[in-house]
Amino acid sequence: MNAISVPKLSLVVPLFFLPDVQANPPEDFSPFTFSAARVVVGNADVGSNGNELQRDQWITNFKAKFPLSKKWIIGADFGYDYLDYDWQSPSGQATDYAWDHINRFRAGVSVVYRPDKHWVFMLSPRLQYAYAETASASDARSYGVVVSAMHRFSSGHLFGLGVAYLNDIDEVRTVPYLAFRWQINDAWYLSNPFSVGFSGPGGAELSYLAMPDWEFGLGVSKRTNRFLIGDNENTAEIDEWVSHLRVSWKWTPKIVISAFAGYFFSGELELNPEGTDETIDNQGGAALEARFSF
Repeated sequence: MNAISVPKLSLVVPLFFLPDVQANPPEDFSPFTFSAARVVVGNADVGSNGNELQRDQWITNFKAKFPLSKKWIIGADFGYDYLDYDWQSPSGQATDYAWDHINRFRAGVSVVYRPDKHWVFMLSPRLQYAYAETASASDARSYGVVVSAMHRFSSGHLFGLGVAYLNDIDEVRTVPYLAFRWQINDAWYLSNPFSVGFSGPGGAELSYLAMPDWEFGLGVSKRTNRFLIGDNENTAEIDEWVSHLRVSWKWTPKIVISAFAGYFFSGELELNPEGTDETIDNQGGAALEARFSF
């Protein structure tokens, strides 16, 4: 992802289904979740020609989950992201990069099978379109599938393995990942904070529940964004690491507000088919997310 990765975006992963949802859910069960986030990333030098990049991003996502029985759950998610790229050069003239914004549409379905109280299996096909205003949306299709298996121990800990097969724009990737939630004590736990998909694996976050309505997190993940910028499979890919601090406030039982401070490092921009690699300097960022359940 080109910006701070806010929770529960991009893909319905096993953790989305882990709460004990019975065949007849309780009256307060909320099958739908809508989230919206605003992300701002600071200026960074790109390459050696004096080009500078400042990134903003709007992220929206809608998810639904429906228990069919005690063993089967189905889900769906849809999302749209607007990635704004503000390029500058020292002379104030046009930079080496022609695009200034990216449209990204995401969708997927998930099938979860729980044969008993210990095991969770998931299959999730994915579809994505990511393209600049200089490219055709019809040529920007990516698709793939994510499969995983998780085990819930008697202690309540969860641990699993998964793999994502991703036929991205002009590139095929297979990404193995760990899925886990380790309850250290009543207040502390370690888990995957993000979604597994085209932007990368879920990363890791150490979280602290300070009180019933407040939670804090410290995490890191590796993010990869690939999108179409022109004809003839001209693509750009941004690959970087993101660390973050998170503060989440449960405003009501159905509304959660989260604020993030992040730091982007070891970034690289790859342009294809030229095979050009440009270094992206480290930079800070911030994000605000609102999540509604209903």
